[in-house]
Formats: sequence, structure tokens, C-alpha cells
Amino acid sequence: MRFCAIADGKPLRTFPGIAAALAFAVVAAISGCQSKNGASEVLDPAAIAAPASQAGATTAAPAQLTASSAATAAPKANLTLGTGSTKIAMLLPLSAPGSAGENGRKMYDAARLAMADLGDKLVTLTIEDTRGDSGYAKDLAVKAITSGGVRIVIGPAELAAAQHLAKLSGTQRPPVLALADNFAGGPGVYSVRLSEADSAAAGAAAVASKGAKKFVLLVTAGANAGAVEARVANALSIYGATLAVTLPYSASDAAKVVSDMGSLVEAPDAVVVASGDGSPVAVLAALKAKGIPGKAVNLIGTERWLERPIDPLYEGAYIATLDQSESGPIADRFKATYNYQPDVNVAYAYDMVALSAGIASSVGPNGFSKQVLENASGFRGSTGLFRFRADGSSQRSMPFFKVEKGRLKLVEKQTAGF
Repeated sequence: MRFCAIADGKPLRTFPGIAAALAFAVVAAISGCQSKNGASEVLDPAAIAAPASQAGATTAAPAQLTASSAATAAPKANLTLGTGSTKIAMLLPLSAPGSAGENGRKMYDAARLAMADLGDKLVTLTIEDTRGDSGYAKDLAVKAITSGGVRIVIGPAELAAAQHLAKLSGTQRPPVLALADNFAGGPGVYSVRLSEADSAAAGAAAVASKGAKKFVLLVTAGANAGAVEARVANALSIYGATLAVTLPYSASDAAKVVSDMGSLVEAPDAVVVASGDGSPVAVLAALKAKGIPGKAVNLIGTERWLERPIDPLYEGAYIATLDQSESGPIADRFKATYNYQPDVNVAYAYDMVALSAGIASSVGPNGFSKQVLENASGFRGSTGLFRFRADGSSQRSMPFFKVEKGRLKLVEKQTAGF
């Protein structure tokens, strides 16, 4: 998929084909590019099929995974794909046990697909196995950024390793596109995945854009609470709305916190519930007892709610989350190539390899700069529109849904907390 951002900030989406199709992708991110019709809303799977000369390259690559082997087969470490002059390192937990290893192997296949589509002649991608070990992942990452030859690092997926990299000083090191969950980012170490802060901010912004002014944030107590609060408050300020109070909670004291909310804030327009790793059910039950959601008070959830089956207590809540239709064409090609269904891990990995190939094509090996990666218009990939900030966090535009009868009903095609 080609990444492009036009001058007015609206993304222009086109489709992967030969590597030359990315020729001005990142130049456009800097200077703007013109489109008669703006962003394309039509994704034709047939339009993104790899040329015949590349089709064999994907299936001929080593360690092909199928539906039956995706969870168990681990490619050998230190795999090299492509022959381009721009060197990229990718750190994945290929041999890690459980879901971490399965996700790593899915991302490996996504990288191969992106290379066949876009990067085979542009970059040389070396994939190393972190084994799911944070300490080993940290060592591999430090080696990659100090080697002098690597232009960008994709990964690691281990949170502790990504956090360590964010603490390192130095302005000459290559940028890192970290794949770890719940990673806040750091200067030059960018958080790739959708965070709960992104989802909560986008949801709050969508409701504020309709006129709501006074918000309450109920957030799971812990290290991420401050980041969620800051993002939500910033998103609300864009629309002249305010965060009246933030109340950290745990599952054991949910009822008390909701009761305290009633005494602290009179007539809020909306309540945002950021549940973190835990289920939101306990706090939702307490809110329902207070008549929330209702005609006067909106309830806003986050993408973390959707990691569990939709509970009846979700009914009436609004949630901003990734648009699965964005990844449809890539998903179709992926399934046809590897014989198993892709997920969001595939989309993230494909996007980061494709973005790297685009930079290599448009600007060359020396083009992996803050100016390119942090351009305000952002990029559109199979996970939708996203952009990286100077503090290493990412921001995403995404659809806005309402839970009705146990399903997500689309309310708006695009909203963003920035």
C-alpha cells in the first residue's frame, strides 16, 4: 500500500503494485500531493495483486506458514529478504511460546508480503528472533541501532525492551518503530500500535464535537492512567470541552468510585471508561445503576473493551477503534498467500515494512528523518490514517461506533483525538 498525505491534511490512499509505485509517497508526505478526488474510498482487491514476476517470490520464501502451522512453526533466526541498498532490521518473537510467538510469526509473514509487494528491490530486510525474551530483545535492538548500517528498526514487540530503548540518549541513532503493546513511545522510538489513550481520546473527541462539554474519566489505576488522562484532556480542548475529573479505579472499588463521581461532578455530559487490561464490567454495572448511559449522559469505551466478547453492559456505549475494512485488500492477499486469516498484528507489520520501503524509494537511505516520520499529515496504511509525534507516541484516526444489540454500529467513518 502506498503511503501519501496531501497538503490539506487529507490522506490519499493508493494500492501496492511494483516497487516503483512508491516513488513519490514520502516526498508527498513532506510537500503535499494533489488528487482530483481526494482520498479514495474504493479498495479493489484485484488492484493490489502482485505482478506475476513477484507472485512467485512470496510463495517461494522460506518457512511458509499455513493455517495448521501458523501457531507452531518458527522460521530460523537471521532471515534476510530483499536486495536493496537500504538496510532495515526487524525484531520479532518468532520462537516465543504461546500467543507471543504466534503473533511474531504472523508479523513475519506480513513482512514477506510487504517485501514482495513493495520493497524487494528497495531494501534489505534482516529479521532476527528475539525469542520473546525482553533482555535478549534489548540486546538485539541496541546492536541494531549502534551497528552503523541499519537505517531503521522495526520492533521489538517486547514492552520492557522498547521502554529501555526509549531511555537511551543519542541523536544519530536510526529510528525505531516499536511493535510492543501499551508502549508510550520516546524520542526516536515510535509506538506503532493503537493505544487505549488513542481510542479514548478519539471517542471523547467525537462526542465533544457534537456539543458535549463536561466529561469524567474513569481509568484503571496504574502506569498508563496519566497518559490516558493527558490524551483525553487534549482531545477535548480542541472542541472547547473539559475533563472535569479523573478517577482511577480498580475492579474491587468500582462501585465506590462511581458513587464518588456523583458527589464530585454535577450533571456530566459523558463518562469515559478506560479499563486497561481488566474487564470494564464491574464499573459498567455501577454506572448502569446510576442510569448511565442515558439520555443525558453518554458512555464512551475504548478498543480494550473489544478484547473480550461484547457484554450486555456495553449496550449504548460509543467506541472508537480500527476500521477492519481498511485492511480488507491486504487481508485477502494474505489469506490467499498463506492460507490463514490475518489479524491486526499482520496489518501493523505490513504497514511498517511498506512505510520503510516508501521512504527508501522516495528519499533514499538517508531519508529516515524526524521530518519525514513526524510529518503532521501522517500516513494511511492497512490500519487507517496514523501519524507519529515527537514524543514517540502515535495518533490514529478511526471509525466511531455505538454498541447496539450486541454489535458495533457505525456512527462516523472517521474521528480522531488530534
